[in-house]
Amino acid sequence: MTRVLVTGAGGPAGVSVIRSLLRREGVEVFAADMDGWASGLYLVDEGRRRLVEPGLAVGFVDSLLAMCEADSVDVLFSTVDVELPSLTARRAEFAAIGTALAAPSFETISVCLDKFLLAERCQGALRVPTTRLLDEAGVADDWDFPVIVKPRRGAGSRGVRVVPDRAALEQIPFDDALIIQAFLPGDEFSVDVFADAQGHVVAAVPRTRTRVDSGVSIAGRTVRDAELEATASAVATAIGLSGVANVQLRRDVDGHPALLEVNPRFPGAMPLTIAAGVDMPVLALQLALGESVPASVEFVELANVRFLEDVFVSPSEILVSEHAAHGADE
Repeated sequence: MTRVLVTGAGGPAGVSVIRSLLRREGVEVFAADMDGWASGLYLVDEGRRRLVEPGLAVGFVDSLLAMCEADSVDVLFSTVDVELPSLTARRAEFAAIGTALAAPSFETISVCLDKFLLAERCQGALRVPTTRLLDEAGVADDWDFPVIVKPRRGAGSRGVRVVPDRAALEQIPFDDALIIQAFLPGDEFSVDVFADAQGHVVAAVPRTRTRVDSGVSIAGRTVRDAELEATASAVATAIGLSGVANVQLRRDVDGHPALLEVNPRFPGAMPLTIAAGVDMPVLALQLALGESVPASVEFVELANVRFLEDVFVSPSEILVSEHAAHGADE
């Protein structure tokens, strides 16, 4: 029996990974989250639910190491951006207790989570919008307006703004935590990519983001498009991907796909990719266990819509963290 632990059980990515692995024979799934009300916790048996510290907490990795050792966890799946750098930086310590991380390398994650470094890494391998730091030289560049200004680190659309002209750009204080990027006017696509241990791309599944709620696609469809698949595969090669990543592309003024950003984790819309024929959580499990994975996996065009689903449990089953308990006492 293979034991896996999935963190971020309250998010759509965590729920999709848990559900995929629960269908896999011979896999025992543990679920973890910092919030006892996380719905994914209650998809697994009561004895396999765990509370963890926030991913940025000083003791997060140490506590997760202890948890994995106590539960004899074979593979750890993290579905939370902020957890990944600290976890992968200590991959060897997890390996020493017999726990493999189903996550890309620390270097790959570091590049992906810094949009400026990502643009530099991918330049020349595929279409990348002109990207500069928001400093004196960057502002002085010869821009075609509008342009995009956004944080060089961070997920989703938080902090992203469209700057209409040079006067507006010059009013923004210099800040090397921000980047300026050429505006891409075309349609946006997310491409779920899986690469094997040698970096060979096994599958690249483009999908539309037809309806989006809080940054997560809730309706869309997979599309067979050779140019989108090739561009996402080129991104995976450029960043040295092994495992799962979500590549976001947008068509440029000439209609060709160009890089927006890369999320080096399972996306919230993973159920569509799984239903279309590419079960990336299972592939990631096989990769983490050192098992062989197919050279390629095909997918079909499929559409999805998402709906709210309830999980009902006894009130006594809801996990309460020490932090929450102290707050209630106060």
